[in-house]
Amino acid sequence: MESLEAKKLINKIQKGLLKNGIDAEAVAADLRTLRPYALEEKDPLVTKVIRMAYEHIEATGTFDIDMPEEELDEDDEAVEKEEADDSVDTRVESLDFFLSLLANSENKINRPDISAYKFAFMAYAEE
Repeated sequence: MESLEAKKLINKIQKGLLKNGIDAEAVAADLRTLRPYALEEKDPLVTKVIRMAYEHIEATGTFDIDMPEEELDEDDEAVEKEEADDSVDTRVESLDFFLSLLANSENKINRPDISAYKFAFMAYAEE
């Protein structure tokens, strides 16, 4: 996202995550506030994924979506799985990563991960 106000709001959400964990009501409200910035920037992917995120949080009371997996060779995969198991709260990490992607959504390297979140929201909704 290119808007300074949007980046400030994303930063506010991330600071709240680090301090308080996932406050579903506050995060969903902030994401609702963030969405018009994506609409203004005419970014349909980001607009949709923000909506899907706050609807998911409102429905589940948390952020129950895993971070997209990187393509790794066999040795790296074993290390990554160990690290994921040691994580204190993967939900907070995943939401923080998601927000980081949104803050830099114009970076073409981030677009596939943003799309991966979209498909993860869709798959979760089908369960």
